[in-house]
Amino acid sequence: MLPIWGVFGPAQAVAADKPVKIVVLGDSLSAGFGLEVQDAFPSKLQAALKAKGYATEMINAGVSGDTATGGLERFDWSVPSDADAVILELGANDALRGVNPDVTKAALDKILTKIDARKIPVLLAGMKSPPNMGPDYVAKFDAIYPELAKAHGVIFYPFFLDGVAADGKLNQRDGMHPNPQGVDVIVKNVMPKVEELIAKAKARAG
Repeated sequence: MLPIWGVFGPAQAVAADKPVKIVVLGDSLSAGFGLEVQDAFPSKLQAALKAKGYATEMINAGVSGDTATGGLERFDWSVPSDADAVILELGANDALRGVNPDVTKAALDKILTKIDARKIPVLLAGMKSPPNMGPDYVAKFDAIYPELAKAHGVIFYPFFLDGVAADGKLNQRDGMHPNPQGVDVIVKNVMPKVEELIAKAKARAG
């Protein structure tokens, strides 16, 4: 007969080391528009986390062209029930199309409420409006993310494209989507927040 530790020890170790399943719910910026699969944000983030000793299963639930409302409409089938955490990156297309910020905010609010109901941690990646939309629109749009982060008490990264936006060396020819080097910068900058997200997911599982 096997000793007790021989039966239960390894099983507990496996459970403790189970990869954290993180769903990246976003648009083309996270989906990897114009990039090879391995160069998309979820893939590069998973590789960077692995290099730091984190075991994760990254689900790329990014859809190019999606708005916050589109993300809300597909939430239930884009975020599986066994997800441990969510990185929410939506809103860039709303700003580009001049969608009423109230509409964008309401959709993101409902997504965060759905995540809250599952009691899993979320990292909200903020977005900023292009300046050509006018000061009133910019002010109203840019306020969406910090207000929602405070209201829902989530982990917050103010600007997903921080350090990358408007830098020709870090973007593709369209000037809007990051190239592989740009994705590397995003991953490096957001890493502390992702580590916080993983810590929360593990604490919840424990």
